[in-house]
Amino acid sequence: MKIYLAKPISGYSYEQIVNYYIQTSDILKSCGYDVLYPMIGKSYLRNEMKFKAEGYDNPVSTNHAITERDRWMVSISDIMYADLTESKFASIGCIAELAWGHDKGKHTLVSMEKDNIHRHAFILEMADIIFETHAESMEYLQTLGNRKIEIDRLNL
Repeated sequence: MKIYLAKPISGYSYEQIVNYYIQTSDILKSCGYDVLYPMIGKSYLRNEMKFKAEGYDNPVSTNHAITERDRWMVSISDIMYADLTESKFASIGCIAELAWGHDKGKHTLVSMEKDNIHRHAFILEMADIIFETHAESMEYLQTLGNRKIEIDRLNL
């Protein structure tokens, strides 16, 4: 089963984002998932102190390239998971990915607090399931993936 992970990126450092994706991906892989996310193959961005929303020159990170690649990865996935918890800013990219997943009939899962900046009728309707924490979503995904690991040790 393939899963696409989305997390707000703008305003965060390369290290913060990649650490999140690696930790989350490792858990899901141990449950049998094939994991896709926007930072795969983008180690050339490792010197970014703070990601911006647009304007990269690398052919893999032009505005068009990131949009089309992320849309393609959502389209080949079975599940689209957007972790919007602790968002500093609204993430247009995550919401576009959620919309693509919803439109393609993917199982859409969102994590966000009750007072999250993304709380909007469209998000509430596009998500099949909404959990308030990333840990709750991970527990659900472990059950769906049919393998349970000890989540307490993961500091989620």
